[in-house]
Parts: sequence; structure tokens; C-alpha cells
Amino acid sequence: MMILKSIAALAWFGLAASGADLRNAVIVAPAAAPGPEQKAAQMLSEEIAKRTQIRLEVRRTAPADGPAIVLGTAAELGARAAGLPAVTAGADGYRVKAVANGVTIAGNDARGTLFGAGYLLRHLRMERQVLEVDDGLSVSTAPRYPLRGHQLGYRPKVNTYDGWTPAQYEQYIRDLAVFGTNVVELIPPRSDDADDSPHFLLPKIEMMVEVSRICAEYGIDVWIWYPAMDRDYSNPATVEFALKEWAGVFERLPRIDAVFVPGGDPGNAEPKYLMALLEKQTQNLHRFHPKAQMWMSPQSFSEAWMQEWFEIMNRKPAWLTGVVYGPQVRMPLPELRAKVPAQYPIRRYPDITHSRQSQYPVPDWDLAYATTEGREVINPRPTQEAQIFHLYEKSAIGFSTYSEGVNDDVNKFVWSGLGWNPDTPVVEILREFGRYFIGERWGDSFAQGLLALERNWVGPLATNGGVDTTLEQFQAMERTAPPQVLENWRFQQALYRAYYDYYDRARLIYETQLENEALDRLREAPRTGSLVAMAAAEAVLDGALTRPVAQWARARVFELAEALFQSIRMQLSVARYKAIATERGANLDTIDMPMNNRGWLTARFAEIRKEPVERERLKALDEIVNWTNPGPGGFYDDLGNLTRQPHLVRGAGFANDPAFFQSSLVGFGLRSQGGAMLNEPRSWWDDAEALYEAPLEMVYHDLDGFAQYKIRVVYAGDSPRPKIRLTAGNGIEVHGLISRPVPFQPLEFDIPREATAGGTLDLKWYREAGLGDAGRGLQVAEVWLIKK
Repeated sequence: MMILKSIAALAWFGLAASGADLRNAVIVAPAAAPGPEQKAAQMLSEEIAKRTQIRLEVRRTAPADGPAIVLGTAAELGARAAGLPAVTAGADGYRVKAVANGVTIAGNDARGTLFGAGYLLRHLRMERQVLEVDDGLSVSTAPRYPLRGHQLGYRPKVNTYDGWTPAQYEQYIRDLAVFGTNVVELIPPRSDDADDSPHFLLPKIEMMVEVSRICAEYGIDVWIWYPAMDRDYSNPATVEFALKEWAGVFERLPRIDAVFVPGGDPGNAEPKYLMALLEKQTQNLHRFHPKAQMWMSPQSFSEAWMQEWFEIMNRKPAWLTGVVYGPQVRMPLPELRAKVPAQYPIRRYPDITHSRQSQYPVPDWDLAYATTEGREVINPRPTQEAQIFHLYEKSAIGFSTYSEGVNDDVNKFVWSGLGWNPDTPVVEILREFGRYFIGERWGDSFAQGLLALERNWVGPLATNGGVDTTLEQFQAMERTAPPQVLENWRFQQALYRAYYDYYDRARLIYETQLENEALDRLREAPRTGSLVAMAAAEAVLDGALTRPVAQWARARVFELAEALFQSIRMQLSVARYKAIATERGANLDTIDMPMNNRGWLTARFAEIRKEPVERERLKALDEIVNWTNPGPGGFYDDLGNLTRQPHLVRGAGFANDPAFFQSSLVGFGLRSQGGAMLNEPRSWWDDAEALYEAPLEMVYHDLDGFAQYKIRVVYAGDSPRPKIRLTAGNGIEVHGLISRPVPFQPLEFDIPREATAGGTLDLKWYREAGLGDAGRGLQVAEVWLIKK
């Protein structure tokens, strides 16, 4: 099949094969065709017209002569299906073949016919007044995994979906169906979110009904992510309230295939009470949708609750259909699969939408990106998403992804493509994405651009010259693109990221240079005096405000933000576009976050000026200048900085451990986008962290075995509640469980001599064991090992 697809792709570029002209074709669907087949015919006609200005008529019978695209199941097609390739068994499968006078699409079932039409759309050559199919097109296929879905919730925090009409929802569901998506997951009116959005065009329940109706027409399965939000399900009155509330939703929706209840995030019900509730909710669900399934996940469970849940699962509750593996499950998927009784299938719920503080964060993300582009940035990560998919694919029957908007649009299509055929090269999925959504001539160049955007985030930003090349490549496309492409929201998204990344790098290089110059001014303080030195340093640092760089790129980012709001209702600013919060994708509001220590230095200068004694002022400035100097025989690590963490033990790494269960990861202590954070050193804005019960480890070699050492450490991060303890050597305690000080500050502890007597020091930090949450809290920003 892959060879045939490659031949077809070559044909579109005029390199091989020949194409049959379909401009005068008609689309033929059986007169009594079920809904998905009717939608398949409509979809073909409308999507072809959008791309070619050619509207193909939909008929119920084939013409006596002239080309036709005939679709239906094999039983409906009869003799027309005789010359097709052999059937690949499986639900949703199809066969598509270019025949003497058109194309035949034969679904294994009605939804398979829809997906076959999607395959044809992806492989037609469509340009203005051009509609051709490769003469050699022939495929028989069925999906490897039965669940291939995405969450499309209508709620305020999703940044984009809350501004959509039912027609926009239908278009997006159709887009996903073209690439084989068979599940759409909805969110009920009450969840962990605001009650209203200024963008809502319909009440939550009304839009939920509309999307369920649309999915029913296309034959797409409808799941509901339904969090158990109430405080106490041991209280019968609470249970009765929940049964009545959920029934009100179940009754309204025309189609529900499954309900998925997360154990946490949100929700905080003890397993025995949660599972008792869900048994009753299953009966409640079956009153309105008798065949609908009930699934749940053990998200956010403490170790004790996890063991309680396993005990319940081992009793094999008959009402439960399956288990969902999502964020904040405290063990890797293969381990969960091994512990859950085999009768329960597992579905994945991968977070494809967040770039930090998430299930699968961007590995080693640069602080400049984390502070400006933020957690819900436009985030094409095609090769990384493929790694995540493949690593755990055999432990589950499929997926429905966790999404908070269209920032993760590319990732959805990567998952859908791999869910159908895991052997498909990612670049081929991206080329089909580019050809179908951007245009025939843009397929490969847009695909390569998406891969380049992913590479922009690899390694330290300051030394990643590929960022500049990525923008140049997109600018070349931008200069030659017709208006239809420039107005295409998917093209606008890629441009937005390319310009934003470039602006970040230009500012980082410039503001780092300004900080270095400012520190040089401070080093002159013993000669010039402290007050003169601070004034000179401030004047240099102010260059970021008075002489900013790359303003043309910044202006283009703002233009594209406006274009994205108009084209797809993407809310990239709280003030301008009424996004619900800065952290919910509104990264236009953080585009000018400092790239150096200007905020901290300015705050320190204000404090130092209050000191009346010059000697003390000079001492304070010397401390700033020598902040990273551990003294003779000492060592310094900035654990959030890839270039300054030589003693950190990294572990298995993203390729083998993308959820970082047994690896250290770069984390971020961005408790806010301003305020106190700006007055702290940037080295406290990021950190190294380990999750759950895994230790964070540092190893030093070639120490002086006769010397006494001490450690100076800063415990920072975004989760200050869990306590931390530190051991050295073979479990020698340096300090027991302690709470980190807030505001953050350096702490000092002596290292027992026996821990360094052999010339090697192994430090291990642990957080409190057994907690039920996201696993974070063991977060170390800076470490000085000082020889006393």
C-alpha cells in the first residue's frame, strides 16, 4: 500500500504516472445509503469544490457513460466491486480503486465508505479547475486500532472551540474524518471551568447536542469526558444529585457511545465511592443509550488509593467496559496494563496540547520559549508525538487525545494517521496534511516547515541557528502564496510560530548581551563606586526597552494573531481577544517577557541603594557578579539550563521515557507571568525535577577526599507544597523532609565527610512518597558544591 501511495504522490508533482480527468464526473451514492455514506458523497462534492471551483453532482444512479465516483459498501455496489483489490478485514476499512471510467469506493461498512472518501480526497490532485486521479490508484486497508479520537470540548478554557458555530464544528469533524478519526469526545456543561465565555454563540448543552447530532450523521462515535466534580459521593444526597444532573445530559444527546470519568484532574473521590457512583451512572446512562459504555481512569490517585482501586478492579466489576490511561496516572502504561485484569481494554488519553507542566512536556525546552510562548502555544510536534504513540501503542486499543483547542491541530492528525497505520512515515502524514489543507503545490514544503518548527524547540535557543532558517522558509512560501492560502488558518498558525520563534531568539541573543555588558559595569564598581556602577548597568539593561530588536517580526506576530482570531476564533490575547487566561494560549500577552535578569537586577539595585555604607553596597554587587562562582575547588550547576548541568543524572530520556517517570526533566517555576517572579533570578524560573517517587540525582567525581564540603541549594518550582529530603552517598541523610521556603532562597547544608571520602559524591533528592497529584514538587533550581 505504501508503494502505491508513493506513486500517487509522485504523479502530483509531475514526476511519474498519469492522471484521469474527473472534472466532468458525478458522485454516485446508493439511494438508500445510510447517513455516513450520504455524508461521504456530500463531503466529496463540497471539499472538491472548495479546492477546484468544480462542483460534482451527487446522484443516486450511475450515468450510462461519462466518469463517476461511485461509493457504497460492497453489498450495495454489487458487480461494481468485482474488480477491486481483496478486502482487508476490519471495521472502518475500505477499498479505493481508479477504474476505467472513474473511481470506486467500497467500504467494509458505512463508516468505512466515509473513510474511503477521505482517502480519495487526500490523493486527488486538486487545483483551480483541475481534478485528477492517478490511474494506478488502488488500495485496500483497515485501521490497526479501533479507537482513533480527539476531545473537542465546548468550554471557556479551550481558547478556540468556544468561539465556534455548529458549522465550524462540522467542518473540523469532517477534516478529522478525512484522516480516519472515528471518535469525538465532548465535555458536559459542568466541568472544572467557568460557567460562561464571551465567545459562546450557544449555551453549553445546546452546542453539545449539536455536535452529538453532527457526529451521528457522519457515523462518528460520541464519547463524553465526564468528571465527577462533587465533594462527597459517600453522601446519598450527593449521589442522587449527580444521577439527576448527568441524566439531564444523557437524555438530551442524540448519540452517546461511551462515557469516560477521570479519577482526578478534576475530581477527588476515593475509589470505593467513585466506583459505586459509576455503577449507578452506568444504569442511568443505559436508560437513554442502552449500548453505551462506561470507562474510567485512575488519574491523580495517591499510592493508597491506587492500591484500593486495584483491589476493586480484581473483583472484575461487570458494569465497567474499560480503563483509560491519561495524565497523572502514577505508573507507565505497560505497568498499568499488567496490573489491570485482561478483560478490560485500555484506551489512551494522551495530552497532545500542552508544552510544559504536562504528561508529555517538550523535552529540554528553552526557558525563553517557556516564558513567552507558554503552555498552550501552537505546538506541532510530529516526530515526538510519533515517538509517544509508538512507545506504548501495543498496550492499548487506541486513543482519544486530550486537547484544549486547535493549537495542537497537527498533532491530532499525526495521531489519527498512526492510529490507522502505525507504519506510515510521519513525513508522509504531513505531506498529505499539507496537500489537502494548504494546497497541491505546498504539500512537501509545508510538511518540511512543520518539521522545522519542531526542530526550533530542540536544544538551547541561543545556539539554534535553524530558527532563522525556518522563518526564511516560511517567508518564501508567504511571498508566493495566493490569497486563499494566506487566509488559511492552518497556514497562519505556522507563520505565527515561525515569526514568534525568530523574535524570541533575536531578543534572547540581544538581551543576553545587554546583561553581560551590565555585569561588566558592575565589575567596575570598586573603581567607579557602587552608585555609578548600578546607574551604568541600568542604562545598559534599559536598552531592551529603549532600543528593542526585531520589531518587524513582533509586528507580524500581532498581525497574524488578528488574522487567527478572524479566521478560526483563536484567542491569543486576554485584552484583545478575551481569552480566559494568559496561560490558556494567550501568548501575545507574554511576547515581551524579559529574556535576561533585568527585573531581578533592578529590584536588587533598589535594595542595595538603601544601604548607607559603601563597603556593604560593594559587597552586595560582588555577590551578584559572582553569583555562580562556588569558590576554589567548588562546582556550580544551574539545573534548568542545559548548558550548565554537568553533574545531573539525566536517566533514560525522552525517547524511552517521554512521561519522565525515570528521567529528570527541565521544569518551570512560572507561578505567574509577572509580579514576584520577575524579581527573582532567571535561574529560579526553571529547574530540574523528578516525578512521583523517582529520585533526582547528581554525581560529582574527583573530589578532595580529605576536604569538608557544603551544599548551597535553591528549591524552586511550581509545586512548593510537597516536602523534600536529601541524601548523600549510600543513603546518608543530609536533611530530612523539609518544606521549601517561599519566597525561594538559597539553603545551606554540610555534606557528611564519609559521603565524599572516596572522591565521589552521589546526591539524591526525594519528595514525600505516595502523594496523589501530578507527581511534581521535587524541583531543584541551583546547586553549589562548596569546598569549606
